[in-house]
This record gives sequence, structure tokens and C-alpha cells, in this order.
Amino acid sequence: MREPAITTDHVQSELPGPYPVGVYAARLKRRLLEFARVQLVGEVWGFRSSRARVYFELRDPVGALPCSMWLADFERLGVILADGLKVVVGGGCDYYPGSASSSPSFTFAVTELRIAGEGDLLAELERLRRRLHADGLFERQKRLPRPRLPRTIGVVTGERGKARDDVLAGLRRRGWAGRLVWAFVPVQDRQAAPRIAAALRELAAIPEVEVVIVARGGGSLADLFAFCDEALCRTVALLRVPVISSVGHHTDRTLIDDVAAVCCSTPTHAAEAAVPVDCAVARAGLHLSARRLERHSRRAISERARTLERLAAAPSHHIARQRADLHQLLRELRAAARRSLQNGRSRAARHLLVLGRASERARGSERSAGQRELARLALALAAHDPELTLARGYALVADRAGEPLASAHAARAAGEVRLRFHDGTADAEVR
Repeated sequence: MREPAITTDHVQSELPGPYPVGVYAARLKRRLLEFARVQLVGEVWGFRSSRARVYFELRDPVGALPCSMWLADFERLGVILADGLKVVVGGGCDYYPGSASSSPSFTFAVTELRIAGEGDLLAELERLRRRLHADGLFERQKRLPRPRLPRTIGVVTGERGKARDDVLAGLRRRGWAGRLVWAFVPVQDRQAAPRIAAALRELAAIPEVEVVIVARGGGSLADLFAFCDEALCRTVALLRVPVISSVGHHTDRTLIDDVAAVCCSTPTHAAEAAVPVDCAVARAGLHLSARRLERHSRRAISERARTLERLAAAPSHHIARQRADLHQLLRELRAAARRSLQNGRSRAARHLLVLGRASERARGSERSAGQRELARLALALAAHDPELTLARGYALVADRAGEPLASAHAARAAGEVRLRFHDGTADAEVR
């Protein structure tokens, strides 16, 4: 049955109508209800409930669809929906036309709902794991050096989760008293992965942070799927600081566990891995070592004092020994000198005696030879003695001054001469 058109004064259009909006809304609702009932798969987002119905969006990377379900039917399923959970729903399109006082709304009326099988998620996860491994991202973090006693630790976790208390308990068990830098982020919904990646980058940008812990409690694979995000895993692999992951329970294995430097089963274990040294035991060991070192140092100081005392006394003892040796050497030198002097005197006396005897013999022989030579010389001299010549009748003619006159001419020139005979002198005049 065709609905009557309403005439107006407006310019006529080629389109049919105009129809009352309520009529069109009712016909739109009937058309939507004629659509085939189907099953859809996607992730839950924005789950909320009212007194009669529950509402949420079903999303995938391509699109989103608002969904609703009667509260009674939902409660009979006994499932718990959370943001990011992958589900399969069955139902069809529904449309509320609205009224003059309420807005219209479109929804996918859900009559069936179940959690998506983990087989698909595991297959997708395995494909991503192989791709990351082929890119060499599983080894980057494991090559980073980890400090044995970090001063500052960064922690990425939920603000109200139990993982936060477990990390603190593990650090207290280690007796660690360093600095914690917290980064509280969502750890489950669709926005969890980019928020976690951003928090990791911010912590790594702090120069004092030496290691980062990523912690979350247990859950289904869908609950933990945010930690399998490819962008998050690549961010972790490229960080400058080592990342210790603790996501889920012992049997859970997410991709961040493969990329991180260390994978731990619980947040407590992660805290202990971040601080490998038991600080309480180390402090006790240090105190014991300090006491032992103090005892050793005291003993060493005492031994060193005794050694120094012995060494300090050694020079005086050495000097005393050297003085005694010098006195003994001096006595020996004096005795040797006396013996040498006595022997020298004895040898000198013997030599003097020998020399005296030799000189006496020499003097005797020399005296005889001298006497003979003197006698010979006396004879020779006597032969040339002018006195003897004068005694034989000769006279020596000299002038008044006593100078000998050797010629008659000189005598005549002198005029007066003095004649010397062997028994005296006489003056004479030459004519």
C-alpha cells in the first residue's frame, strides 16, 4: 500500500515524496529486519550495560558496528566481556525509529554470542612470530648488557592491577632501595598496545633508567593479545634499555616475551630478574667482609708496626756492628802499622849498618886514593911553585904596584921596580 504524499508549496522534485519521516523510518526498519541473519566476528569495544540491555561495538581493522543484546540473554551465557576480546556474534539488523523526543538508533541485535576460538588467534600469532624472527628482532634485546644492581628501574603496568604489588613485593624481597619510575597504562583494550609502546619510549628516553619491566596479570589469549601487537614488539626490540616482560601466567606466551631481553613467568620473578643481586644477602656479606677486613687490617697494622719498629732499630744495630767492625779494623791496622814500622826500622837499621860499613870501606879506599892523589898533586904543584924557583936563585921583577914585569922594556918603562927573592924583597931603579 503506497503512503500518500504530502503536497507543499515547495518546488517540485523528480524524487518521490515527500513522505512523513515516521513513515520512512518505519519502512526502513522493516527493510533492515528483512536482511538475512548472520554471524559476525570482531573485537569488543566500549562494553556497557543498562537495566534491560547490554551495548558494545564490534570492531575490526576495516570497520565497526554497534551491537546490543538483552541483558537476560547475556547473563545466561555466563561470559565476561572486556575491551579487546574477540567474539563471534549471531543476529540481524535492528533499527529504532525514534520519536519527537528521542533520537533514532541503528544496532545489530545480538541473539548469540561466544568467545572466538583461539585457533585463529594462535595461527595469526604464529605468522607474526615467524615474521619478527625473520627480521632478527628476537636477538636485539638479548644482546644488551643488564646491570647487576640498577639504580633506577622503569615499570609499565596497570595502575590498579595486582602486578604492581607483585613487582613491589619482589623488589622488597631483594632488599632493593633504588628509584622506581612508574608508567601506568591500559593493559587490555584496543588502545593498550600503542599506549604501552609510548610509555616504553618515554621511559627509555630517561637517561637514569637502566632496565624496564612490563608486567600484567593472567588472562585469556584475547586478554593478552595487546602484547602481541607488531608495532609494540618492534618498539621493544629497538629500545636502548633491556626490557623484562612478565605477561600472563606460566603457560602464557606472548610475542613481547620473545622480543624482550628476559621473559619471566610472574611480576615477582621479573622484579628479581631486574635485580639479580639479593641486596640483603649482599649487605650482610659486605658487613661480614668489612668486619673481616677490619680484623685483617688491624692485624696487618700491628705486623706493619712491628716490622717498622724492627726496621727502625735495624740502622742502629747495623751502625753498632759497623762501628765494632771499624774498631776491630782500626786495631788491626794499628797493629799492622806497628809491625810494619818495627820491621821497617829493623830493615833500616840493617841497611844503615850495611851502608855504614860500605861507606867506611868506601871512605877508607877513597881516603887512601885521595891522599895519594894529593901527594901527587903536591909534588906537581911544588914543581911549579915560584918560591922554589926563587930559592934556586931566581928573582921576580914587579912594579911598585906589585904587578909582574915580564920584559926588560916594561922594566925600563916602569923605572922603579921591586925585586922579590925567596927570602924577601928589594927596591931597585932601572937605568
